[in-house]
Amino acid sequence: QVQVVESGGGLVEAGGSLRLSCTVSGLSFGKSAMGWFRQAAGKEREGVACIIYNGDRSYYEDSVKGRFAISRDNAKNTLYLQMNSLQPEDTAMYYCAASQLSVCLGTWSSAGGFGDWGQGTQVTVSS
Repeated sequence: QVQVVESGGGLVEAGGSLRLSCTVSGLSFGKSAMGWFRQAAGKEREGVACIIYNGDRSYYEDSVKGRFAISRDNAKNTLYLQMNSLQPEDTAMYYCAASQLSVCLGTWSSAGGFGDWGQGTQVTVSS
């Protein structure tokens, strides 16, 4: 049984930072691409970042490039999202997801290839 558990969300002021973590069990973490997604109230879910199985390549949604960094520790079965220079528009529920593939598809931002999801962690950025 696959378990995906996010943590690290919270309330932060604009300009602040947060680090999200995601621990995964029940699958071959080191063979799976991983992604972070978010869904703001009243909006569709969007891809934030994707990282391939060994961490050598990552992809970002345009609005977070240069502010967010995705990384992974395969020895700990853990995925991270370092979020800096947070803005109110970053407020959303953030989800971690495991891909059924080892690389990020061209459709990763619309969840292409992702099959196992966590329950999410809330990030709220105050202005």
